[in-house]
Amino acid sequence: MPARATDRRRAAVLGSPIAHSLSPVLHRTAYAELGLEGWTYDRFDVDEEALPGFLGQLGPEWAGLSLTMPLKRAVIPLLDGISETAAAVDAVNTVVIGEDGRRTGDNTDIPGMVAALREHGIEKVETAAVLGAGATASSALAALARICTGEIAVYVRSRARAAEMRGWAERLDVGVRIADWADAEEALRTPLVVATTPSGATDALAAAVPEMPATLFDVLYDPWPTALAARWSAYGGAVVSGLDLLLHQAVLQVEQMTGRSPAPLAAMRTAGERVLADR
Repeated sequence: MPARATDRRRAAVLGSPIAHSLSPVLHRTAYAELGLEGWTYDRFDVDEEALPGFLGQLGPEWAGLSLTMPLKRAVIPLLDGISETAAAVDAVNTVVIGEDGRRTGDNTDIPGMVAALREHGIEKVETAAVLGAGATASSALAALARICTGEIAVYVRSRARAAEMRGWAERLDVGVRIADWADAEEALRTPLVVATTPSGATDALAAAVPEMPATLFDVLYDPWPTALAARWSAYGGAVVSGLDLLLHQAVLQVEQMTGRSPAPLAAMRTAGERVLADR
């Protein structure tokens, strides 16, 4: 049921660390634009050990939760059910709490990535490359499975990570070639490069950006731009940022939690950009 403006409802983002999160800014902006005066959205520093206790004390006023690291997998056994999208990568970043108290998990990172790319004119690619093999890389693989018609090369640092990514590829039924991180420069000539690594991990690759690169999707947003994104943009390549991803996945979260659609993407973007500019 769509939320009424007078409803007193709560939502929040959980994770550890969480102080840097832009989610409160984005969701509060959406509530204001949608006229949901009774809605609040907060942030709570919650780790895996504290998560069951936090969920256990939620009252009937709670509408939903956004989850970031390290909770995206830890939350699954604590839920009443999860969507097929979340099950595909064993990762939940969204919990919707029904009026009956039922908690349902979803993953808006995957469709958020697809939507962010579509906004930049990327709907189909023949091949793609993923830099990194962490938790975000599995969501990137799932997103690429929807738009990539050919091989996806994944550049990893360890054999353990390589095995994990092969497992995800089989599960998602996508063609993947595992490559060594030492050869990551070759990835930069791919039609679509998705960088899923922590801050600083791709800095050394910036010097290898070719002339007239294609499209880079760097999932980081703070600090921004990364060295790789800055060089990519300077050479005329298209860049999709982590803020684009954060916005599109947050839009889907707002719509699911409030029942209101469409969420105000433009206003949320302006608010997020303003906060980042002040940091």
